[in-house]
Amino acid sequence: MDAAAVDIHLDAVLGAEDDALRAAAERARAAGLPEIAVSPLQGLWLGLLARAIGARRVLELGTLGGYSTICLARGVADGGTVTTVELRDEYAAVAGESIAAAGLSERVAQRVGPALDVLPTLDGPFDLAFLDADKATMDQQLRLTLDRMRPGGVVICDNVVRDGRVADPEQDDASLRGIRAALQILRDDPRIDATALQTVGLKGHDGFAFGVLRS
Repeated sequence: MDAAAVDIHLDAVLGAEDDALRAAAERARAAGLPEIAVSPLQGLWLGLLARAIGARRVLELGTLGGYSTICLARGVADGGTVTTVELRDEYAAVAGESIAAAGLSERVAQRVGPALDVLPTLDGPFDLAFLDADKATMDQQLRLTLDRMRPGGVVICDNVVRDGRVADPEQDDASLRGIRAALQILRDDPRIDATALQTVGLKGHDGFAFGVLRS
């Protein structure tokens, strides 16, 4: 059985995707958004992680259709908020509909614009940050994000493996350069300890970097 089929099986067993998330995925698909959102199991993990660390302030870069936003908003503590940043107005509008339909509008603050423009306007500290926007500028996004994290906060950089191309010196494009630079920051910045994990499943062969700010 292939990895994608295992993902589907585990989703069915664990109930990772409910009606609100299915509706969000369908709304995004109908609007023609790219089908690059997190998988149901990854979304459930994000929400559980937010809950596990007692996150009250979450930062998300790359709202897309709001799927991961819903998962994160479900995980924040009472009174908590997810600040989510999306480049495209049309994507943000679709996400807003799905967030409202899921009953989470009061927990989500949407911002529209390039992440590198919006980040300097945001005040920290954040407890959890999920970086899933433009990979070509991931390193710059990461630097600005680290400045806005609390000690002990968690930073996740998504899609850092890209079918293994990140490790192939003959592969080179703007996204890979941004990811590689971000990984170097995670290695060298004295404020954070980090690792990276490969993943397989519905999203193919990819992975994420995971860091914790030092106290």
